[in-house]
Formats: sequence, C-alpha cells, structure tokens
Amino acid sequence: MNPTILTIIMSSLATGTIITMTSHHWLMAWIGLEINSLAIIPIISSTHNPRSTEAATKYFLTQAAASATILFSSMINAWQTGTWDITNLSFVPSNILLTLALAMKLGLAPAHFWLPEVLQGSTLMTAMIVTTWQKLAPMTLIFLTINNLSTTILILMGLLSSIIGGWGGLNQTQTRKIMAYSSIAHLGWMVAISSIMTNIMIINLLVYLMMTTAVFLTLISSKSKTIQDTTTTWTLSPALTIMTSLLLLSLGGLPPLTGFLPKWLILEELMTQNLAPAAIVLALSSLLNLFFYLRLTYTTTLTLAPNTSQTKFKWRFKSNLSTPLMMVTTTTSIFLLPMTPLLML
Repeated sequence: MNPTILTIIMSSLATGTIITMTSHHWLMAWIGLEINSLAIIPIISSTHNPRSTEAATKYFLTQAAASATILFSSMINAWQTGTWDITNLSFVPSNILLTLALAMKLGLAPAHFWLPEVLQGSTLMTAMIVTTWQKLAPMTLIFLTINNLSTTILILMGLLSSIIGGWGGLNQTQTRKIMAYSSIAHLGWMVAISSIMTNIMIINLLVYLMMTTAVFLTLISSKSKTIQDTTTTWTLSPALTIMTSLLLLSLGGLPPLTGFLPKWLILEELMTQNLAPAAIVLALSSLLNLFFYLRLTYTTTLTLAPNTSQTKFKWRFKSNLSTPLMMVTTTTSIFLLPMTPLLML
C-alpha cells in the first residue's frame, strides 16, 4: 500500500477511536465508530485475494449493523428522555439494544461468529489491530454506560463468551483463529466483571492488550500462521522461542506470570459479591483456553520440524520487524504480577 494512503488510513483509524472515547454525545460517538470502521476496511482487504475481500465484507456488514443499532438505541432514548448524553441512557429497551450492539462490535458471544472468519482472512498485522485497537472504542462505551446496563445480561454474556472462547479454540490449527477465540474468552472475563468493579475491567483490558500485542508480534516475527509453523521457531531465534512459550502460558493465566493477575482479581471479586457459580464457570472455562495455549507452547518449544537438507530454514532470512515494541510488551506481559498492589491503587 502507498505510504501516504496508509498514513491517512491509520490516522483515520486512530481519530475515529479517539472521537468515540472522548465524546459525550451519542451522535459524535456514532460518527467516531463509523470513521473507525471505514478506515479498517481497506487495511483488511489490502492483500487483494478472495479471503481478504470476504473478511472485509463480513467485517463491514457486522460493524455497520452494530453501529446502526447503537444509533437506533440512542435515538429511542433521546425520544423518551430528551437528552443525547451518553451517561444518561435510562430507557430500558435502549439499554438492551446497546448491550447487543456492543457485543456485536466486540465479538462477544452469541454475536461472535464474524471474528474468527475476519481474522483468518486478514494478515497477522491486521489481525493484531482488529483484536487490540478495535476493542478500545466499544469498551469505552461500556465503561461510560455501565451504570445503566443490565448486570445479569452482562454476566451471562461474559460466561457464554468465556465458554465459547475456550471450546471453539480446541480444534483449531490456525494461529489467527486461536487468537480470535482467545480474544472472545478474554473479553468475556472483562464483561463479566464490568458492572461489578470497573477498575478491574480496565486492568484486565490493559493486560489483555499487552499480551495479545506481544503474542502477535512474536507470530509476525517468526511468520507462524499455523501450529505447524511454530515448530520451526527455534531455528529462527531460541530466545524468541522461550519468550513465546512464556507469553502463551501468561495468556493462559498461570500464576507466576502477568496473565494470572486479572483472573485472580476477577475471581476474588466475584466470590466477594457471592457470585460463586459465575466464578466457577469462568475458572473451568479458563482450563479450555489453557489447553490450546499449552498445545502451542508444546509445538513451539518441545518439537522440531522434520526438515531435510533441501528445506529453506527460517534462520537464513533476516527479520525486517522492529523489535523494541515486542521487547517492551513481552517483558510486561510476563513480569508484571508483582506490581499488582500498585495497579490496584
């Protein structure tokens, strides 16, 4: 893609998100979402093959329907209450419509079907943008309207997302689809706690963004699009292999690593609120996620591909990826757990 056009598109992507995050009027929030959605479409379809065109079409239709539903719910609320203020969404049908629209925007169950397909038709870099940056604007709207949204619907949606996110990723062989179901599961945890304690939701979102960015950067660096590709990571960089395995275990939420932090805080808060059944379901669903993270860890670190001497090894090709961002996100995604008391202040 032309550098000038790419700069304009990426600027529009950032501007749309910032407009939504800083607005107090529903119309401005909707405009920001539309700018954001229209900017990502050329990025998804830039590789000019049928899969990317299909992914861009699916993404456009889903996001357009979700944005229209958000505008419709805000219009109904303005009709009933006489205000367009985001924080003053007091009409119950508007709240339910908004919850469904934001679930569609984020890829939460039961409106999650588009996310794995869109990621599979995109490049790894585009998939990273869709699973990280594109979650900021809808999560901001949840944060702003959380006092009016139904706690029961959010918890049920969170539990369903965590179960489907774990169950759907079990038989996947494509790393992008695995990361899509990982995203669905992590967002389920965030939505389940959002109406109870928003600061834990924000901590979870930040940790998720760091871990997902770090994993995608390692996959991009090693050019690993399938589980089989991860078996040759060792020939590229032994250090990268070790960091990738720790990152995947952190995503699974194993205790010494950063990924344990949000799960621990969420389960503790749910038990404090006497929501033991929800906590049990979330904990059990995280075991499903842990299975495919462990499978990726196993193929990355404990297996070597059966290569012959005629095979082109990855270490013969120099990586063009800049590594500072990968180093920062990887380090924080692994070693942040001791900072938990400071994060809670």
